[in-house]
Amino acid sequence: MPLLRFAVICLLLLLSTLSQAEDTYAVSNVYDGDTVELKSTGGRFKLRLSDIDAPERNQEYGQKARRALIKLCKNNNVKVTVELSGKDKYDRHLGRLQCGHTDVSLYMAENGYAWYNEKYSDDIAIKNAAETACRDRVGLWSADQPMPPWVWRHLHGNAYQSGR
Repeated sequence: MPLLRFAVICLLLLLSTLSQAEDTYAVSNVYDGDTVELKSTGGRFKLRLSDIDAPERNQEYGQKARRALIKLCKNNNVKVTVELSGKDKYDRHLGRLQCGHTDVSLYMAENGYAWYNEKYSDDIAIKNAAETACRDRVGLWSADQPMPPWVWRHLHGNAYQSGR
């Protein structure tokens, strides 16, 4: 009898897990090369991509980074998944985004659309991808001295803060 009870409990747990619908996401807005708005059955929220820092919209190469992210993720046919890891000081969710079969942070770094964010990341694959893009002068690295977004934000604090 205890074995039958155990089997019934396992079956019920399995059925309840299978019946729970997986939350689906769609990218509803792309703010810049590292921040998107996601919508799901649970509502909308802002997601700041972890591990990278892309140029701001008004910064050189900012619009190219934003357009690359739009092209990659803002498609009704692409499956969007997210792995949340916390919130930042602006109350944005932080996490890894995957559009289709592409890790977005890795894509943005390896194609020269973003810097590796070594202050907040220990992802060696993204670090290596960014270093390779820099060495090969891909994307923003084709400029002689591209300005890191954290420097640009420091120099343009008032303009940047009004856009948050």
